[in-house]
Amino acid sequence: MATTILATIVYAIIIIAIGFWGAKVITSMVKGLMERREVDLALSGFVSNLVNAIVVTVAVIAALNQLGIQTTSLVAIVGVTGLAIGLALKDTLGNFAAGVMILIFKQFKAGDLIEAAGVIGVVETLNIFSTQLRTGDNKTIFVPNGKLVGDNIINYSTKPTRRVDLVIGVSYDADLSHVKSVLESILANDSRILQDPAPTIGVLELAENSVNFAVRPWVNAADYWGVYFDLHAGVKTRFDEEKIGIPYPQRDVHINQIDSSQEESS
Repeated sequence: MATTILATIVYAIIIIAIGFWGAKVITSMVKGLMERREVDLALSGFVSNLVNAIVVTVAVIAALNQLGIQTTSLVAIVGVTGLAIGLALKDTLGNFAAGVMILIFKQFKAGDLIEAAGVIGVVETLNIFSTQLRTGDNKTIFVPNGKLVGDNIINYSTKPTRRVDLVIGVSYDADLSHVKSVLESILANDSRILQDPAPTIGVLELAENSVNFAVRPWVNAADYWGVYFDLHAGVKTRFDEEKIGIPYPQRDVHINQIDSSQEESS
């Protein structure tokens, strides 16, 4: 009898020892796989710890079974507790899952300029539950990963070039061919504007108060805002020199005078 009990205890200890050794081996394999895939270090550490905890828990339950201890109720308690925690942390777990998706599919990385969840900013840190953005006026915004995954993500940094879209309005009295040649000259004099693909200049619409030209040059992504601001200033200055009118909304007010004598007689 004593020999049987001793053997049972030895088997339980062996199961636990194998469990801890297996947890170490499996955790190392998972961590190595994630590192080879260049997964974020925070996520890699979290998943490794989670795998280690699961393997050790299974080993402990198996050892208790070996000792003859009923673990059915224990497993049920653990399951109910896990369900309660899962419900309480539903949003947090959702953000975690979204963070995993972002890191796996690599929709953006640190340093990218993105627009999502109603904000625009440079990605500073990709955390498990949220993403840290820096706005243009140097504010820090933490956006839950769930909102990023549930919204459209515009990544302005994935392509090396961007198109600058301008709408330039001129007077209906202006010579359209002259306007187009002036706009072409303005673009040609800016070395930051790329020639391939070539800029697009054309009449966009006949608006209520102006003839609107679409001016669409291509630039390197880093030059976008500099070109955007400089072109507006350059167009105004050059149009003034060329006597090309830039209209603004106007209203004609007609005043009808009524003869006072007619008003009294009525």
